[in-house]
Amino acid sequence: MKRIFDLVLALLAFIVLAIPIIVVSLCVRLTSKGPIIYWSDRVGCNNTIFKMPKFRTMRIDTPALATHLLTNPEQFLTPVGPFLRKSSLDELPQLWSIIKGDMSFVGPRPALFNQDDLIVLRTQYGVDKLLPGLTGWAQINGRDELPIPDKVHFDQQYLQRRSFGFDLYIIWMTFVKVLRRDGVVH
Repeated sequence: MKRIFDLVLALLAFIVLAIPIIVVSLCVRLTSKGPIIYWSDRVGCNNTIFKMPKFRTMRIDTPALATHLLTNPEQFLTPVGPFLRKSSLDELPQLWSIIKGDMSFVGPRPALFNQDDLIVLRTQYGVDKLLPGLTGWAQINGRDELPIPDKVHFDQQYLQRRSFGFDLYIIWMTFVKVLRRDGVVH
């Protein structure tokens, strides 16, 4: 049921969001050099690596690190990068990952391939068995502000509580948080 829900909702979202996707693509293309989409190596279900797309918000010479690990990350942002991140519009290409089956709408956010501390903790608590999500329980409880052990704690709670109703609640709360820009650091 979850896979069917993800597939139908992602296809509908692509249709409804086609114009914003085109506008964001043009903004990225016209304001910085490089590709429109950045394909990030991420850790998926059972710790397998997959390519996750995002609208590019950083310059092409940015090191492949989590933003919080960069010294002065603002220096790497493109002109439209801060807006795309704060509005979460940079996440729209991940609808492709949902359609492809690499991600779900709800689950733990996919770790970067080099976030060893996060990967180890998620594996220790069985969270690695879940399909990563566009949003998750940790995201509505702190988003970018949470330390890794707290993220994993929320991911583990999601693992224990997951249900269709809980997923719908998380999707709704994500919408509310994005509108309010709650928990966005960069």
